[in-house]
Amino acid sequence: MAALRLVARLFVSAAAMLAAHAATGTDVRIVSLAPHLTALAFDAGAGGAVVGTVEYSEYPSAAKDIPRVGNAFQVDLERVVSLGPDYVLAWESGTPPRTIAQLEQVGLAVVAIGTHRIADVADAIRRIGALARTEDIADSAAREFERSLARFSQPHADRALDVFIQVDDRPLYTVNGDHIISEMVERCGGRNVFEQLDQLAPVVGVEAVIAAQPEVILSTDDSVPDPTGDWSRWPQIPAVAHRNVYAVPADLVAQATSRVLEGLELVCRDLAEARRHLAGAG
Repeated sequence: MAALRLVARLFVSAAAMLAAHAATGTDVRIVSLAPHLTALAFDAGAGGAVVGTVEYSEYPSAAKDIPRVGNAFQVDLERVVSLGPDYVLAWESGTPPRTIAQLEQVGLAVVAIGTHRIADVADAIRRIGALARTEDIADSAAREFERSLARFSQPHADRALDVFIQVDDRPLYTVNGDHIISEMVERCGGRNVFEQLDQLAPVVGVEAVIAAQPEVILSTDDSVPDPTGDWSRWPQIPAVAHRNVYAVPADLVAQATSRVLEGLELVCRDLAEARRHLAGAG
């Protein structure tokens, strides 16, 4: 009964807020439930429409001033309702289904946006632009993203380098072939040595990394300032033996926003250097 009373109270609150919103003719109001969706809203020219977001929404800098409604996995339902959003942007593969159901139950329009591949970034920008009525800005940004991404679409002339992607060190996490970081490695002429694993972000052991014999190690773990030093204990790994251990900022590769282009530049630069090291040793 308590849950039903809460839903009823939220429904009345939502209806009142939306009615007041319509009566005053204010612009589109958006609540974003993931940091990367907030960044995509700014890419689409809709940053000013975002009236609420979640923790860790720190890019661009203007996003830091947007009121918080929770985090990517748990939100304050009453807080979201109080902001009177026209649309709530949900992370298709991350926002809990229960959260989406609760928001829809009180009459809010939830739009789930998925970015499973890098090319999906352009589609997401256009979708958000359509919601916020900033289509011209969004389409221009999306077309520029697509033009820039096309530069990374040519397969490498040589064989693919075997790459271990480290996203955390304790425990040792990696990603499988469905993750955007894995696609970035592919576009730069590499092959994720754990691409075949079932989980998107599985835990692996050092022994498994040694057995995989990667020629390159890419660390996106910002808590590890010197991944080269950490991996120096295992010189039997080709990446260690040939000085092919690199750090890439997580915020440039872990989220599907326009910033992945910066991440791609760094990943391709590192893999190109790794090829030179291997050729020199050959």
